[in-house]
Amino acid sequence: MSTQSEAGDSLSAIMRERRQLINLAYRLLGSLADAEDVVQETYARWYAMSPQQRKAIDSPGAWLTRVASRVCLDLLGSARMRRERYVGQWIPEPVPEPSEWVTADPADRVTLDESVSMAFLVVLESMTPAERVAFVLHDVFRYSFAEVAEIVGRSPAACRQLASSARRRIDASQAPPAPPAKRADIVRGFKEAWETKDINALIGLLDPAVTATGDGGGLVTAAPRPIGGNEHVAQYFIDLARRAPGNMTFLERTVNGQPGLVAQQDGATVAVLAFDIAEDRITRIWAVLNPEKLRPWTAG
Repeated sequence: MSTQSEAGDSLSAIMRERRQLINLAYRLLGSLADAEDVVQETYARWYAMSPQQRKAIDSPGAWLTRVASRVCLDLLGSARMRRERYVGQWIPEPVPEPSEWVTADPADRVTLDESVSMAFLVVLESMTPAERVAFVLHDVFRYSFAEVAEIVGRSPAACRQLASSARRRIDASQAPPAPPAKRADIVRGFKEAWETKDINALIGLLDPAVTATGDGGGLVTAAPRPIGGNEHVAQYFIDLARRAPGNMTFLERTVNGQPGLVAQQDGATVAVLAFDIAEDRITRIWAVLNPEKLRPWTAG
């Protein structure tokens, strides 16, 4: 095999890792834009090495994962300060079904499973950087604690404790999930009640302790703080519907692997809503309006 052919095969093998890296970084950071930056930085570090150095690496995929994880760990360390400067509430970036991405190369599309539900990502946000990395690498991507320890810079036993602590947080936050068909029916009911401005129907779909959180990023108007209680949340959405222009439409879409809603104005996505549902009531609503977080949903 020629040197040129070997180089081509090596490049193909390296680039095949891109989707895995995007999926890992998105789960670690909750931001598709940050995940793309991490992957770019990871590849930059790979190609900054000499051909001899690259050839000496037994498993390029493992090397790339290790570097990407460490870059994410560094970013998570500074993320809290960035969140404090963020205008209003910060919600993880929502992602659509792979077939519904308006933009992005297929390699940049996030694979959907329970580890990218909005409820799951929001709990990850409450963890320390080390907890989040240890848990995601071990429980989601099935890396051994010895491998996690090399990335996090702690002992395997310490990483096991970090993942265990994170797992307890996840378990404590999760109510028994409603069946998928039931979830879709409840979201559809919310959409219909919202469209018809039926406040009593909305109240009936909402848990008495429901919370609704909006993320406008300071670029568009959103509630500055979470709204709590079924009557307050229902009234808020009714008021939104009354103020919405006549050309506003609401579509049922999969949001982070779960039934959700997309609001469009003149064909452009202006909001994506994710829901958490326990039994037959909506317990949490997350509405992302920040246009910088809606790139996969909007053409142009």
